[in-house]
Amino acid sequence: MNFSLTRDVIVDERAMGAFLLASGKMAIWAVQPVLGLLFVLALIGPVALGGFLFSGSLLQPKFSRMSPLSGIKRMFSLNSVTELLKAVAKFFVILVVALVVLSHDRQALLAIANEPLEQAIIHAVQVVGWSALWMAAGLLLIAAVDVPFQLWQTQQKLKMTKQEVRDEYKDSEGKPEVKQRIRQLQREASQRRMMAAVPDADVIITNPTHYAVALQYDPEKGGVAPLLLAKGTDFIALKIREIGVEHKVQILESPALARAIYYSTEIEQEIPAGLYLAVAQVLAYVFQIRQYRSGKGKRPEPLKDDLPIPPDLRRDS
Repeated sequence: MNFSLTRDVIVDERAMGAFLLASGKMAIWAVQPVLGLLFVLALIGPVALGGFLFSGSLLQPKFSRMSPLSGIKRMFSLNSVTELLKAVAKFFVILVVALVVLSHDRQALLAIANEPLEQAIIHAVQVVGWSALWMAAGLLLIAAVDVPFQLWQTQQKLKMTKQEVRDEYKDSEGKPEVKQRIRQLQREASQRRMMAAVPDADVIITNPTHYAVALQYDPEKGGVAPLLLAKGTDFIALKIREIGVEHKVQILESPALARAIYYSTEIEQEIPAGLYLAVAQVLAYVFQIRQYRSGKGKRPEPLKDDLPIPPDLRRDS
């Protein structure tokens, strides 16, 4: 059986149909490996570049995509013009490769018609295979230029302008003026809480003008050491003293101890162990003053100036 048709085949309509059907099936089976290879390559290429991504949002209907104005803008955008030029270049590359292949295999293609069927199919598969390889080589040439361009274009799209960077920073970190206002409000709230705790203090130790610290010692609360309720310098120190006078909190002057507590202890924290002895003497003096004022004890001796403060906790004035 070959591609040469006898008179009987030409006259018999059924024979002609059966012949074409059989030949078509054989041709389809012959080119299936090549088509399968092309299909696999078409899947592998995009996955190798950007990974396998599936987005259901692209399947959702969007009427904005049907806008004629948006469509015209996309048609005449720089990206669309670039894609058009790339498509035209790809077409001409494939066209040139196809013309070269056809010109090279012209005689072989014409000779297939006179060959036996089996030999013709083998010869046709060879021609198709080589043609596919040459076209694939042409596509590789296009990919060698297109892939770096696509990667560069993607990087350019991901880059942000200076204004976008500033806007993103503001969105993530907040506007500087807003953050400054928030910090100011936080400081004011903290100062209000601190001042509200001053009336509960047992003693206020001052510098006398630049520093002031308010201490409370309440063993019933489970505290091991006196607690710092408030501290401040200059204007804050003055306010602490004023509140102390208003609520009749004992105020004592001990510049060295006031500075040591101010720099070593945070609000609502216990004083360090190195200051236990010095603060204990102060609290004992305050207790004696209270006893004396209530008529239950004698007047205590003035508080010593040289309170025991470790050198590592001392701060110069």
